[in-house]
Parts: sequence; C-alpha cells; structure tokens
Amino acid sequence: MCITDLKSEIWGLLNYIVELTLTSYCLLGSLVFCLLVQLYFSLFYHRKLAFLKIAPVPEISGRPLTVVVCARNEAENLKLNLPALLEQNYAEFEVVVVDDRSWDGTGDVLKEFAKQYAHLKIVTVTDGEKFIVGKKFALTMGIKAASNEWLVFTDADCLPASQNWLLGMQQPEDEQIDFILGYSPYIKNRGLLTSLICFETFFTAVNYLSFALRKQSYMGVGRNMAYKKSLFFKNRGFAAHMHIPSGDDDLFVNAHANKHNTLIQVHKDTHVWTEPKTSFGAYLRQKKRHFGAGKLYKFKHKFVLSLQIIFQFLFYALLIGCMFFKETLYPALGIFALSILIRCFIYPRLLRRLSYRKLRFWFPLLDILLFIFLVFNGIVSIFVKKVQWK
Repeated sequence: MCITDLKSEIWGLLNYIVELTLTSYCLLGSLVFCLLVQLYFSLFYHRKLAFLKIAPVPEISGRPLTVVVCARNEAENLKLNLPALLEQNYAEFEVVVVDDRSWDGTGDVLKEFAKQYAHLKIVTVTDGEKFIVGKKFALTMGIKAASNEWLVFTDADCLPASQNWLLGMQQPEDEQIDFILGYSPYIKNRGLLTSLICFETFFTAVNYLSFALRKQSYMGVGRNMAYKKSLFFKNRGFAAHMHIPSGDDDLFVNAHANKHNTLIQVHKDTHVWTEPKTSFGAYLRQKKRHFGAGKLYKFKHKFVLSLQIIFQFLFYALLIGCMFFKETLYPALGIFALSILIRCFIYPRLLRRLSYRKLRFWFPLLDILLFIFLVFNGIVSIFVKKVQWK
C-alpha cells in the first residue's frame, strides 16, 4: 500500500468518526462501559477460579462426620444413590436420612438398607399439627440426630462422583473454618433445555465459588456443602427464614459465612451429580424458589449480584439497539466479538474444570441463549405464585 492510499484510508476513518451522531456516541459508549463491567467480574473474580491450583483430595480420613439427607418420596432415588453414600472411603462416619412424610415406600427402603449398614440412621417426620411442614424442619431434625460436629449435606437424588467425596469434604484442621462449599453439576442429557439448565447451573457455581475465593461468600448449594453443627444451633438454625420454602442452603451461608471461615472444594472427585429438571414448568418452579430466597440476601450481596444482571441485560439491549443504526452496526459487532474473545480464555477452561467439557465449544451460543432464557424465565416466574418443597 502506497503513502497516498494509506492517507486516504486514515482520512476515511476520521470522516467516519466525525460523522457519528451524538446518539451513536452514547450507544457505543454505553456499550463499552457495560463490557468493562462484565470484564471486571470475568477477569477479577472468575479468572481466579479458572486458574486456581486445585489441591489433591486427602488420602487419610480425619475426624468423624455425619452426612445429612432429606428424603420426601425418594424411594427409587434412594435405591440408586444411597449405597454410594454409605460406602464412602472414609474411616468413621454416619449417614442420617430424614424420611419427611413420604408415602411411596421410602421408609421401607430405608429399613432394608439399615439391616445392611449399621452406620445408617433413620429419622422419620410424620404428619401432625405440631410439625412445621417443609424441608427446613426435616433438615433440623436430621441435624439434631447427628452424632458428629461436622455435617456434610446432599440430597436423595444426588450421586457423588467418587468414593473419595467425603475425604474432600471432611472437616479441615483449621478450627476457624465453619463452611466448605462444594460443587454439584447436573447430568448432561440431550436437548436444548437440559443444555441451558446445565449452563445456568455452571454460571451460578462459577459465581458463588469465585466470590468465596475472594473472601466474599454469599451462597452455597445444599446438594454439596458442609458446616459445623455447633454453628447451626449457635445461630438458631433456620429461624430467620423459616417462613419461606427455600434458603436452607444459600440463606444460611449468606448469613453466617465470612472472609475467614469459608473454603471451597472443586476437585473432580468431590463433585456430586444430579438429574436436571426435564420440563420447563418444573425448572420454573425451582427457580421461583431460588428467587424468593435471593430477596433475603445481605444488601451488599444483592447490590453486587444485581449489578451483574443489570449490566448483562444492558449490554445485550444496547447491542441490539446498535443494530438499528448503520453507523454503529459494525463497531457494536466488533465490541461483541471482543467480549466473546476475551471471555473465551476463561469460561471454556472453567467448563472443563467443572465437568462440562462438551459444552465449551458451544460457549458463545449458549451465552446468548442463556441470557434470553433467563429474561423469559424471570418474566414468567412472576406469575408462578405457589412454590413448595416436593
């Protein structure tokens, strides 16, 4: 290219910049600002989890512990999953299963298992006016029945990735640690809905695990977490949020985790797998319960999480807005491409780390579809009034 041609190209670019209207500058400027906010969370929080050096699971069992499981009409799931809990590679532990008002034969299944496993303890909650209906009451009964200080929680429809699950979730030697936040992925089945559910679960996990690494823990999932029994009773259990059906996991962590007392565990041997919802309606009801709990988070957590959602929404809204103006179309597409390019250095790595290796090639598409899915889900969930556990 000769000097004359180069000058012509530069002059053309300058003319293009000058021709941009005030509206175009505002749209593109706002789009860039939203991108910077997104990248702040990606690079400052999520990148640390992506490149975290994961310690191996301990080979030696520590202090005795108790696994607590709530089961309401879970006869079939218990037949499939309970042996994996009872046969963990751990020296001294018990499994407490709370049969919460089941009518599908759950109690009979548990009695059969109790004949084979002496370390299985059954707690039965029956219908009656003196009982508070819901998972939190059942969990409280299970915690009261636990013989040990360190409690590991999961659900009846969950399956540990290995027999070393409890070795990774055992009580740390550091007495200051009250919580271990684990990870629980969904089993990836065929179908777009399942892919979106898995991808949404992945991003939720990336967020709470990354924030915990930055000493800003705000939630955990009851399918795979652990804490001290004394912490539970010292803080009156779930009394502060007994009036809502959810929050036995995330609200308890939100209220009592701090920068000194919480660790995470993401080693692949400690993952706990579970089946995703198979219909949009069932998934919608599940998310509605989660939305209800989120309203009771500490203000600082609600503020930061709201910023994430708002700026993600604004990024895509502004991107779409830029498509309607010829002068902003290509710059906006360039900004979007830059966003995807930078995040492709982080999230595919996290997808591999968190057991969703096959989804990494679909990251750019799923990122867009997830945004649409969550916006639609949020709107529709407004009209779902009644939610309950099982």
